[in-house]
Amino acid sequence: MKKIEVTFDQAQLTLDKGAQAVKDAITAIRNALRAGTACTKSKGEVAGSNKKPWKQKGTGNARAGFRQSPVWRGGGVAHGPKPRSYEQKLNKKVWKLAFARALSDKLVAGEVIVVDEFAFEAPKTKLMAKFLKELGVTRTAVVVQKDVDDTVVLVTSNLPKIDYSTAQALDVYTVVANRQIVCDKAGFEALMARIAK
Repeated sequence: MKKIEVTFDQAQLTLDKGAQAVKDAITAIRNALRAGTACTKSKGEVAGSNKKPWKQKGTGNARAGFRQSPVWRGGGVAHGPKPRSYEQKLNKKVWKLAFARALSDKLVAGEVIVVDEFAFEAPKTKLMAKFLKELGVTRTAVVVQKDVDDTVVLVTSNLPKIDYSTAQALDVYTVVANRQIVCDKAGFEALMARIAK
């Protein structure tokens, strides 16, 4: 395993547009992760009788029709949250543009590291940690391969600042959230194929 130099066509990069698409894509991804399970009871769902707490006139109190009123403690919630989906729809072209812009920014910034292959004698986390340290990866990073390699998945799973993804499954949020992208040659070629114009 060693770091290699790769060349790519600058014309493939998308740098003149797509900033808003990246923002929209990240917002959509983060919203899709929300549970949307918050739930409150309205005045019609709170348990209680329909009897008036006291008569309408003569007591000196404000008139009250039922104990489930939102203005009372233990009553219902007016306009409270109900279970819902926060998912947002984006067009395929927007997703593709956002990914192309995010990856292009990483390439221009020199934050994409390409190695010839990932080959470990045993599925041990310390081997991956040592290799990444040799590559100069000191902060967050995502390891990318063309196809899933169970050994590489195992050696990265216990590293707290390292994510793992295939080239096809890599999304905009993962690209932006991680400082560096570490991929093998096949993975890099698959990423470049995704942003091909």
